[in-house]
Amino acid sequence: NHEVVPYKQRKRQLPVEKCKIHPSKEMVLLCEECKTPICYKCTATKEHRGHAFTDLEIDFDEKVSLCHEEIAKIRNYFEPTSQDLKKEIAGDVTEIRKIMDGIRSAMKAEAEAVKKLLNTVTSENIKQVDKIEKSLLERLNGQNQEIDDYINYLNDLIKTFYGYISPSNIDQIRLNLKSESIRPIPITSKPVPPVFTAGQYSREDVAKLLGRITDSNTKPENRKIKPMETASTQMKPTGKQRKQDREKSDVKQTLSLSSSVTKFREYTIPGVDRVYHVSLGKSGRLWVSNWCGNLVQTDLQGNQLQKIQTSCGEGYHTVTQDGDLIYTDKDNTVINRITPGNTITKIIKTGDWKPISIHSSHINGDILVGMDTDREAKVTRYNKTGTEIQNIQRDNKGQTLYSVPHYITENINGDVCVSDYNKHAVVVVDKSGQHRFSYTGQGSGIYPYGICTDVLGHILVCDSISDTVHLLDQDGQFLSLLITPQQGITFPRSVCVDDENNLWVGQSNTNTVTVYKYLH
Repeated sequence: NHEVVPYKQRKRQLPVEKCKIHPSKEMVLLCEECKTPICYKCTATKEHRGHAFTDLEIDFDEKVSLCHEEIAKIRNYFEPTSQDLKKEIAGDVTEIRKIMDGIRSAMKAEAEAVKKLLNTVTSENIKQVDKIEKSLLERLNGQNQEIDDYINYLNDLIKTFYGYISPSNIDQIRLNLKSESIRPIPITSKPVPPVFTAGQYSREDVAKLLGRITDSNTKPENRKIKPMETASTQMKPTGKQRKQDREKSDVKQTLSLSSSVTKFREYTIPGVDRVYHVSLGKSGRLWVSNWCGNLVQTDLQGNQLQKIQTSCGEGYHTVTQDGDLIYTDKDNTVINRITPGNTITKIIKTGDWKPISIHSSHINGDILVGMDTDREAKVTRYNKTGTEIQNIQRDNKGQTLYSVPHYITENINGDVCVSDYNKHAVVVVDKSGQHRFSYTGQGSGIYPYGICTDVLGHILVCDSISDTVHLLDQDGQFLSLLITPQQGITFPRSVCVDDENNLWVGQSNTNTVTVYKYLH
């Protein structure tokens, strides 16, 4: 019967820290004006008198919830969105590399084209050089051959002149000399080589040939970030939480008071002669007690499942969030727990105080106990493990709040609502213990008995003077007499509202429990 939730969604316990002023007490409240944690004894000190206080555990739970919400936002939106951006950036990196590789390839291709053109031009220039060189060499070779021929001519001429010198007559030498004359040296010219004019070019000229790359002047476009949706920032609830949240949301949007109250079911409870208190359990089971201490568990078919003899009382039992029954034993000043396996254990000892009423919070599982002594009364808050965390006894003016807190419950906003018979009032304090209001009835007053609240924050309380059930709003304003003798109820003493928003009413003159519909 336990609710299983993810480990990270478990309820965080308030860290235990002792009060510096009252070292024996734990700090369980937050002074809203001083913004400091304090213990319940500090509320009566001069420094904090008249201040407003908040339950430190509730404040801690709110901060923990905010942390969980922020963690959920990070995990469900910010981190996934950032990862999406990383993927987009990685895609852009791949695309940029592809583009730059394309540019490099284009540059190399352009360079190859220019290189090919350079090779062609250079080859043509070299051919021109070769042609000019050949022409010049041919001319020089011709001149060289002409000089060689002339030298040979001179050699032959020398031989001729030597022949003239041979013994002979003088007339013959004279005649031969007259017929011979030396030819002039051939005229040759020096070659004129061509002139190479180097190309006139600059880096810019080459850049124009090869192309140019420039950085874009276009302003970068911001990446699109998907908007954060409310639903995606919440932690995934358990199936039970989803159902409860959905039901609460639906209730707040659709439920309202009916124009009339309709009786639609009635149960006879074996083992008791009257019904002073009803605690609804799980799986269609309920616990009912009378004034004499008979505590009976039955199913909806009227079958008695178990019966326990306890000390007499009225609003002295309650069912926890886990489905366990907790009840007070004022004679032995203890509080007992009964598990679904019918194991009874003592969980809290109240010392000199007699526990007379009890309620298990549906908000955080805290245990609220109304108790008294021969001289005074108070409400004590325990956590679900039985550790005392708050005492509510006096208002800001030092006046006692309670006399006989014989029924107790909690409203949806955390208000603690006590039905006090001797005070003739419903006494309501907020979750920090500050007195909000006391409802004292209409006209002839009120002798309050059983009390409960509903999902809309209404307070429902039995009045033994008018034998009716009063309906109040969350701030204590009277709305109507919800149950009157006209509905067949003559002595209403106990009330509770189930998960389907039906009102269960028990009476002091019969062992029947009547169920009504009053919301629609």
